[in-house]
Amino acid sequence: MSTSTDPRRAPQEAEISTHDATGGVPRESVPEPETAGPGRHPVLSGLWAGATYGLLALVLLLAGLLIVVPRLAGGVPLTILSGSMEPSLPVGSLAVVVPVEPEDVRIGQIVTYLPNPDDPTAITHRVTGVTHRPDGGLAFTVQGDANAAADAPVQDYQVRGRVLYAVPWLGYLNSAVNGDERSVAVYVVAGAFFLWALSLWWRAWSRRATVATDAPGTVNP
Repeated sequence: MSTSTDPRRAPQEAEISTHDATGGVPRESVPEPETAGPGRHPVLSGLWAGATYGLLALVLLLAGLLIVVPRLAGGVPLTILSGSMEPSLPVGSLAVVVPVEPEDVRIGQIVTYLPNPDDPTAITHRVTGVTHRPDGGLAFTVQGDANAAADAPVQDYQVRGRVLYAVPWLGYLNSAVNGDERSVAVYVVAGAFFLWALSLWWRAWSRRATVATDAPGTVNP
């Protein structure tokens, strides 16, 4: 058997071997599919982006509940330290208390009052009764949801506000970070997560733009 090659046939065979029989397109012009590099698995990338956006949303929500809404409403966030209002206000709940006029207090509302003028310790219980005093003032009967007996009568001048809303467990965070430090900490963390999410979005957009440019079928002049 001869192993020699006819030199006259070699260029033709070489030319045919470099063309696709179905369309005459040079095979070397058809890009090979790219394999996902390390850290670019689509499922893991999606989970990572979702977790980042979720953390960003959580931080912004905490900032709103701890700082923005209380300031806009003119209220203050307080931490529930006892179980007298369970299950409505479990221990560790964050209660946002806003100012209220005594004549606007209604039965069923949860109010915060100071039992002693020289003691800043506040009590947050539910109003179960309203009484008009002979001098024209108001007295309130208040009681914790979990208590068997009502508190001593609360006078109108003792009431400091009513509970606008409460969030379970968030009071622990409110107690851990106080005053201006709380504002700075929340803003810094929220800003960091926002920049992180923005960088992830930019990288994802850049990859999509690159894939769209290099997609098969793109004609470059």
